[in-house]
Amino acid sequence: MGGDEGVRVMMAGVALARRRHDGLRFILFGDETQIKAALDNHPNLRAASEVVHSDSVVDGSDKPSAAVRKKGSSMSMAIAAVKSGDAGAAVSAGNTGALMAMAKVALRTMPGIDRPALAAMLPTLGDNDVVMLDLGANTECDARNLVQFAVMGAAYARIACDLDRPRVRLMNIGTEELKGTDEIRDAAAILRAADALPLSFEGFTEGDKIGRGDVDVIVCDGFSGNVALKTAEGTARFVTDLLRRAFTSSLRSKIGFLISKPAMHLLKHHLDPNNHNGAVFLGLNGVVIKSHGGATDKGVANAVHVAARLLEEDITRRIAADMAGIEALSAPSKQELSAK
Repeated sequence: MGGDEGVRVMMAGVALARRRHDGLRFILFGDETQIKAALDNHPNLRAASEVVHSDSVVDGSDKPSAAVRKKGSSMSMAIAAVKSGDAGAAVSAGNTGALMAMAKVALRTMPGIDRPALAAMLPTLGDNDVVMLDLGANTECDARNLVQFAVMGAAYARIACDLDRPRVRLMNIGTEELKGTDEIRDAAAILRAADALPLSFEGFTEGDKIGRGDVDVIVCDGFSGNVALKTAEGTARFVTDLLRRAFTSSLRSKIGFLISKPAMHLLKHHLDPNNHNGAVFLGLNGVVIKSHGGATDKGVANAVHVAARLLEEDITRRIAADMAGIEALSAPSKQELSAK
C-alpha cells in the first residue's frame, strides 16, 4: 500500500518478479478490494498469492513512533509474518523510518550487531555496482558500528555481485591514514587486522570516487551516506536534464541527438534508479527490503528479486558467521585476561 503510484503498480511489479522467480509465493497485505482488483490483470500471480486484508495503512507523513503504535497496519502485518516464519522476507515501498522502526522492534538485531544499517546498490563505471551503507538509519556511528557495517556490507556484496572477497573502503575526507575522525581511524585499524574475514579492506575513499568502480563496498555513518546518496541522485538528474536541454536547443542539436540516441538510451538505462531498486535493512533477524516509493513496476520487481536472492543465499547466516570472526578477533586472549 506504500507505493506512490498505488496498488496497481505494486501488483504489476510483483507479477514481473513472479515470472523471474516462478517458485515464489506472496502474501499481499493491504486493502483487499484494491488488491484483488489489481490481481485480475495478473492471473498467474493470483494463483500464487494470498491476500490478507488490513484497514490501517502507515502514511508517508507518520512519524516512526506513531507508526509503531498503529496496530494492524499492512506494514506491521508484513513484518510480523517474517517474525512468525509465515514469510521469508518483507518488501515495502512505504515510509522508510516507520519500516525501520517496526522491523527493529519486531525482529531485533542479530547477535553481535548493535544497529541495523540501510544498504543499497549504486551504479558505477566498473563491472559491478557498489554496495553503500549506512544510507540514513544511523546518523551517528562509533568505530564498532562502522566495522559491523563493513562486515554486513561485504556479506551482501558477496551475494549481489558474486564476489569472494569484496573490496571495502571507509568514506572519509581524504585517503591518507591520518585523515578523518577518531571513529573512522579506529574502525580502519580493526578492519586492517581482520585478515581472516572474507573481505579485502583497502583503506579510505572520498565522495567523488563513489561511482568509479574501484571498490565494492563503501561504509559510512547514516548522515554522510544519506547526503552522498541524495547528492548522487541529484547529479544524475542534473546531467540528464542538461543533456535534454542541450539536445533540444537547435535544429543541429536535434540532429545530433538522433545520431547519439543509442548512447543516450544506454546512459538512461545505467542511471535508471529502478534498475538498482531495493535497499536492505542489514543486521536484523529477518530480511526486510525497502522499495523506493516512486518505483515503477520494473523497480518493484527488482526489489522482490533482491529479497529472493538474499533468502536463497541465506544472508543472515553469512553475516552471523562473519560477525563471529570479528568478535573472536576483538576478544582478549587468555594471556591478556590472566595479566589483568
